[in-house]
Amino acid sequence: NPCLDCKIFMVDKARAMLNKAREIADDKGFDFIITGEVIGQRPKSQRKETMPLIARESGAEDRLLRPLCAKLLPPTLPEREGWVDRDQLYDFNGRNRKPQIALAQEFGLEDFAQPSGGCCFLTDESYSRKLADLWTARGRKDYELDDIMLLKVGRHIRPARHYKVIISREEGENNFLSGYKKQFHSIKCVSHGGPLSLVDGAPTKDDLLTAARIATRFSQGKHSERVTVEIQDKNGVAQLLEVAPMPADDIQQAWYV
Repeated sequence: NPCLDCKIFMVDKARAMLNKAREIADDKGFDFIITGEVIGQRPKSQRKETMPLIARESGAEDRLLRPLCAKLLPPTLPEREGWVDRDQLYDFNGRNRKPQIALAQEFGLEDFAQPSGGCCFLTDESYSRKLADLWTARGRKDYELDDIMLLKVGRHIRPARHYKVIISREEGENNFLSGYKKQFHSIKCVSHGGPLSLVDGAPTKDDLLTAARIATRFSQGKHSERVTVEIQDKNGVAQLLEVAPMPADDIQQAWYV
């Protein structure tokens, strides 16, 4: 149940793929786009008055077919051209999802996502701040799925624009971050219990030392004079270092993302 802006974005991406497919081979048969929207199912994104907005702003226009509620909307190009039999489409509307679930059972569909809403990470202030920081640091809005996943976990501390430290907060995040050790420099406390940390960006040797001092501040050795850490690069080459945990007051508040 994406919001209106995300729905427009998704349909626009589908339209671009449709156009690309038609450029490559007209015989592929890609002629229109289908979504599972139902009028009135969602109070903001699936209202009758917003349906034309999505079609218009995405550029799909009347090549956008909504089979589940098509009979409640003006005929689209696929219906007018006879590519789709309008009589076999549906007139679902409102918040009740029982008709859709019954239809899924009729078609023998059992493995489908449960309906949900209100779970968009972009509405989370902390997550949005981290995403904005990522874009600002890179100077562009390019990102991979792994970037998005990593924004969900750990403490993010950026001592300088060209690198940041992602520090796990509990064992589950430790395990999650360990799956990225081949993509980032990692820092592990050896002499004391502590978090696993990743260093994202282009850190220098001095930056890695600073990152290790920050990471050990959140370890069980934070009050010790020295803590032994293992710093490992993306190729698995590791080195042991003794560092002095950074005092809490030295970690500037502006560094926290």
